[in-house]
Amino acid sequence: MKILVGSQNPVKVSATKEAFTKFFGDVEVIGIDVPSQVPDQPINNQTYDGARNRALALWQLAQEQHPDAAYFVGIEGGIEETYATWFSFGTMCIIDRTGRESFGKSPHFTLPQSVVQKLLAGEELGKVMDHHTGQQNVKQKSGTIGILTNGIMDRKELYVHGLVMALVPFINQELYFKKTT
Repeated sequence: MKILVGSQNPVKVSATKEAFTKFFGDVEVIGIDVPSQVPDQPINNQTYDGARNRALALWQLAQEQHPDAAYFVGIEGGIEETYATWFSFGTMCIIDRTGRESFGKSPHFTLPQSVVQKLLAGEELGKVMDHHTGQQNVKQKSGTIGILTNGIMDRKELYVHGLVMALVPFINQELYFKKTT
């Protein structure tokens, strides 16, 4: 089974492979950079829009370039305010070859207020954390969650959980995609 994911970020590609393998066995995952059409640091619903835009772009691209692909995955990391607290999370949108779609979300984690201020001023979380830690390209490694949990959880694991949630309708098609008469 071939799956396209809307990024060449190795964390997103690896998380997609792990999540789909849990349900479908051996899968081929290809990362293709497609635009999210949202700001580099999505806020609130922009995160959902970015994930869906990536999945849709892949679905359209596949009609000519990858007609054998079965699923198209958009993953977008973002922040949202809930209960007067800012959280970071990932949104996943999966579209199958027939155009049916589903969303999932990763676990949320609280961001420090000093980081939130920079994000709301237009900076991207990965770059803020690079500066904070002195590391480079945190978002393609353990991610912010890896730093804040001292390595107990990393970005890939965070995203696998969200992808599994987004796959729920596809592994229970009779409940979610029942044809109406």
